[in-house]
Amino acid sequence: MPRFAYVNGRYVRHAEAAVHVEDRGYQFADGVYEVCEVRHGFIVDLTRHLDRLGRSLGELRIAWPMERQALVIVLRELLRRNRVRNGLFYLQVTRGVARRDHVFPAGDVQPSVVITAKSTDPGIIARKNEIGISAITLPENRWDRVDIKTVGLLPNVLARQQAKERGAQEAIFVDAEGNVTEGAATNVWIVDGEGRLVTRPADHGILRGITRTSLMDVAERVGMRVVERAFTVAEMMEAREVFISAATSICFPVVEIDGKPIANGHPGGSAQKLRDAFFAVAEKIAI
Repeated sequence: MPRFAYVNGRYVRHAEAAVHVEDRGYQFADGVYEVCEVRHGFIVDLTRHLDRLGRSLGELRIAWPMERQALVIVLRELLRRNRVRNGLFYLQVTRGVARRDHVFPAGDVQPSVVITAKSTDPGIIARKNEIGISAITLPENRWDRVDIKTVGLLPNVLARQQAKERGAQEAIFVDAEGNVTEGAATNVWIVDGEGRLVTRPADHGILRGITRTSLMDVAERVGMRVVERAFTVAEMMEAREVFISAATSICFPVVEIDGKPIANGHPGGSAQKLRDAFFAVAEKIAI
């Protein structure tokens, strides 16, 4: 079955999907994006993802490409055309197509929107949760506004590549004070000596992950205490557990960092409990 994409008002075959050479997303990384999980045919946390999209657009002064409800209709239609029941969609909005110039184009330039969707294998994620993943640490070298979900991800790309070359699956950024910020594509959590879930406050130093926010809600429901505070690499290495969260994985246990095991080198129970509770709550509210 052919895959389909949505590009500026048209559903097209994925292999033929394209944007103009002077799209500002291509020229300047002048755009924002969202990635959202689809589980059992339902879009997980769609309201929060669209709320964050609106915030990102507002921070960059880019207009919505269409009315919000119309965008929801397009998303659902694209998922239907691609027969995605378990998978994800990628949504990108840029400032549009205009003659290359650093300043914003004239007001009549319309934003560009591209959406793709694909199925994923839940079994792959389940196996990673069973055995855990490894990570490396790297100095923070991104711009100061990582709270905006922009398509300017070159530092993240280079960090993930370094992780791959060192046999790891994620790179964790560390600021100048020695505190953990976040992963190249994830938020980072630890379980401290008192069994509390600890994650860095969502200030301008990290992206306010949608899954991160939802996991906080779920933790409260099941009686797991969450503390938002900075923590050092040393504290992370001594934690009971370390895990990362993202829309495409919910939470993966991290069992090794920089070649050293976390606790006993096996996934801990807190991440599993939180993940199970997340899906139990999500299914009750039809996601």
